[in-house]
Amino acid sequence: MPELPEVENVRRSLEGTVVGRTIDHVEVRLARIVRTPDDVVRFSAELAGRTFAGVRRRGKYLLFDVPPYVLVSHLRMEGQYRFIDGAEPELPHTHVVFYFTDGTELRYRDVRQFGTMDLIPSVAPWPNAWPGGLTSLGPEPFDESFTPAALYRNIHRRSAPIKAVLLDQTTVAGLGNIYVDEALFGSGIHPERPAHSLTRVQVALLHEQVVDVLTRAIEAGGSSVKTYVNGYGRHGGFQLELAVYGRDGEPCRVCSTEIEKLRVAGRGTHVCPVCQKRPRRRRVRHVSGERAKPAQTSRAKTERHTEEVKP
Repeated sequence: MPELPEVENVRRSLEGTVVGRTIDHVEVRLARIVRTPDDVVRFSAELAGRTFAGVRRRGKYLLFDVPPYVLVSHLRMEGQYRFIDGAEPELPHTHVVFYFTDGTELRYRDVRQFGTMDLIPSVAPWPNAWPGGLTSLGPEPFDESFTPAALYRNIHRRSAPIKAVLLDQTTVAGLGNIYVDEALFGSGIHPERPAHSLTRVQVALLHEQVVDVLTRAIEAGGSSVKTYVNGYGRHGGFQLELAVYGRDGEPCRVCSTEIEKLRVAGRGTHVCPVCQKRPRRRRVRHVSGERAKPAQTSRAKTERHTEEVKP
C-alpha cells in the first residue's frame, strides 16, 4: 500500500499542482530517503532552480520530470506527498520538503520511512543507472501489450500460487495485495491455485478483472484502508466497494458465505470459500496400509532383467 490506483491518483493531483513550479530549495531531514545521489547536499543543490515539467507513473513508482533529471519516487508502505498552498501546520514524519519560489511547498511524509528517492539524469543509460525495481517491471495493466495472451505466457509455466505470481511485479506492474484479492474473487479463482493450472479461458477472465478493478479503483480515488491520501490530502473511496479485501468474517456479497482470511505468499489473503473453490490437493495412494515403494529406475529394472535371463 499504496498500489497502482493510489499512486495514479497521487500523480494526477500532483500534475495539477506542482507542474510549472520552480524549486527554490529542498530540505532533506532524513538522509536515507534519498538513495541517489548518496549525498543529500548534492541532491538539494542539483534541484535548486529546477522546474517540474511533468509527473508520470510506472507501476507503483512516481517519476517527476525535472530537466535535466528525473526524480524517481517509490512510496512503498506509507509514503505521502502533500501540496501546500498557504499556512498549514506541518505533520510529524515530514522528511523532505520542496520549497517553491512562489511560496508554496511540496511535503513528503513517511511514517514507516521505507520510501525512496533517486535523482537520475534523464539521459542516463537504461537500465544500469536506474533503480532495479523500476527496470524489472512487467507490462502496465492498461498498455496494449498487456493482453490475455501475454498474461497467459507470463504465468502458464509457473507452479507457484496465482496470488504470488500476480504480486510479482515482473508479471504485471502495479498490482498489490488489495487488488490481487479483488481480481481473483471477480474471476472465481482461489489464490492458492497453481498458476500453471489455469486455462486460457480463466486467464482471459482474470485479465478482464484486473483491468476492471484497477479502472474502478482509480475512478473512486483509490482505497483508503489505512493511511492513504492523495496530493490534496483527500482520502479515496474504493474501500467502500471492496468485495473481499478486509472483509473477513463478513458475508460474501454474492453468496452470503462468510469471507475467510488466509495466509498466501506471506500475505494476508481474503477469499470466499464458495465463490473461489480451494484447489484439490494430490493424495498419495498407499497399498495395504503401507506406503507405496518408490518406482525402480530404468537402470535397476535392466539389471534385474539381466540377472533373470543369465543361463
